[in-house]
Amino acid sequence: MARIAIAAPLALEDRLLDELRRHGHSAVARCDSADELASILADCGADIAIVAAGHRYLTGRLLEESDAAGVRVIALVASDAERRHAASLGLHERADADGPWSQIETLIGGTVPAPPQRTGRGRVIAVWGPAGSPGRTTIAIAVAAELAAAGASVALADVDTHSGSVAPALGLLDEAPGFAAACRLAGANSLSRGELERIGERYLSGHGSFWVLTGIGRPNRWPELSGDRVAATLRQCRDWVDYTVVDTGASLENDEEISSDLFAPRRNAATIAALREADDVIAVGSADPVGLSRFLRAHVDLVETLLTDRVTVVMNRVRPGAIGPNPAAQVTQALLRFGGISSPVIVPNDQPALDAAVLTGRSLRDVSMRSPARVAIGRFVAARLMPEPAAPMPTRRTLRRRPATAT
Repeated sequence: MARIAIAAPLALEDRLLDELRRHGHSAVARCDSADELASILADCGADIAIVAAGHRYLTGRLLEESDAAGVRVIALVASDAERRHAASLGLHERADADGPWSQIETLIGGTVPAPPQRTGRGRVIAVWGPAGSPGRTTIAIAVAAELAAAGASVALADVDTHSGSVAPALGLLDEAPGFAAACRLAGANSLSRGELERIGERYLSGHGSFWVLTGIGRPNRWPELSGDRVAATLRQCRDWVDYTVVDTGASLENDEEISSDLFAPRRNAATIAALREADDVIAVGSADPVGLSRFLRAHVDLVETLLTDRVTVVMNRVRPGAIGPNPAAQVTQALLRFGGISSPVIVPNDQPALDAAVLTGRSLRDVSMRSPARVAIGRFVAARLMPEPAAPMPTRRTLRRRPATAT
């Protein structure tokens, strides 16, 4: 049984008191602010302080007093702003305010999850695929959702100058395209983190929310996404979030050869700039005879454009009806034989879950956690895009001890 002090809004406090009694813990103090809790922490006899993660209830002074008194602090996060506030104070013992009690009970027991490791600036992940709707946007949304669910800050940007579709796929308004606005600001050297959060939209999810920079609603607006502006915008995004997932177009043609004006804007420059700026490129193909043929032809152009090996091939909609028995093995063998591509990521087809995601404007993770397609994408993200997990963080109690009493 733990002795717990609480500092939280009234509604959250009432829920905490009910859960504490139900699980055999006792509440030794109830406070209305971090300052009030900090002033009594040394004398209230608490083992743990559970606080809301807002500025009113969680401050640097409270953490200093808790360290001095040997009291662990657990923050309950209700928004991304609160999550960033707790992280900025170096507090990694946190749980979702609306999440199940089991998350809080695990922290009370002393198990502290390791925070997502960010090495330097954020990473850019570009999702590309040939013409023919292989599922670029579906994979881009799924990857962003998996990264956000892992606790990282994520932005999903629609850079497709031919048929941007991130906004309708997520049920968001695209009347004011966010990425085009960001590019205009970048061209004027006025793009900042504050501006990105102003023009970005939020995809809200209980598993992990993320930012969305919607694409152009009308194809004739493609000149706004010049190569230089796209690259500058993505560089600014590195200082904004841990991961920027970019949904690109299909065409990799360099139109300079068919134009007499070498300085005119190029429609495919946005895709090419995003691919070259990316740390990781996900090349998506459709696992059927036509899709495989299109992918293998276009993959040659992709490799020549990037001049790098940082490409991961993801074969989407793998199903026996279009390939035959043992479709995963047949797709893998075809890629190796005709394209020299080894170790592709195989994403099984799950049409009911994909239809539900489109119908509701949600990510695959939100509509079907157990979908074979979601499980495959989740494993890919954890194994190839996320950093190696760090050792579990020690609890605050093991970092500092209660001062010895003078004798």
